Amino acid sequence: MKVGVSLEDDKRRSRLIRDEIGYDNLLMMDANQCWDVQEAIDWMKELAIFKPLWIEEPTSPDDVLGHAQIAKVLNPLGIGIATGEHCQNRVVFKQFLQANALQYCQIDCCRLGGVNEIVAVYIMAAKFGVPVCPHAGGVGLCEHVQHLSIFDYICVSGSLENRYLEYAEHLHEHMTYPATVKKGYYLVPKDLGHSTEMQEDSLRDHEYPNGPVWQKLFDEGTFQRD
Repeated sequence: MKVGVSLEDDKRRSRLIRDEIGYDNLLMMDANQCWDVQEAIDWMKELAIFKPLWIEEPTSPDDVLGHAQIAKVLNPLGIGIATGEHCQNRVVFKQFLQANALQYCQIDCCRLGGVNEIVAVYIMAAKFGVPVCPHAGGVGLCEHVQHLSIFDYICVSGSLENRYLEYAEHLHEHMTYPATVKKGYYLVPKDLGHSTEMQEDSLRDHEYPNGPVWQKLFDEGTFQRD
């Protein structure tokens, strides 16, 4: 759940969610970098009664020591720090891991510089005993990161414990080989490649500025023609 705009509303919505799912199911919170360090600590102390598994991006994604300070206070309350989707290379992840600044490593396969960089982060995370929970949800991200989690399970960690992979239901209709989820688990793709190929019709329809999708937006006045 998203948090950080109103503490009282966060409490209200957390209570509604816990009433619905109980305390045997997991609840994760995401602040989208909206707090400074002390604000993150104070805010999450108030929400600790709802027992979130983690708080995601509690502060600036570049503030390694700030995350470490937050983790030092919140970890004893049972709240882990999840971050990494805005980290652009293995060096930043190395610093996060060395500082014990994250308990859930959230790589983004499109922000990191290719498969080699991603593999380096997986290996470092395994060395520090930190599970990797890839960021997903954008166009083709679910399709891409499923391969990384499979690689992690087979070749690196050998475990599914404390490993979670995001999934969003939208935009898969544009993919040639859409990801498939059944009973909360990704199914292993049967096609070769990274599963990130987009359908030709979708590419043609959304081509700027001549595709029919853009032409409709121009006609409706949503955007102005050049």
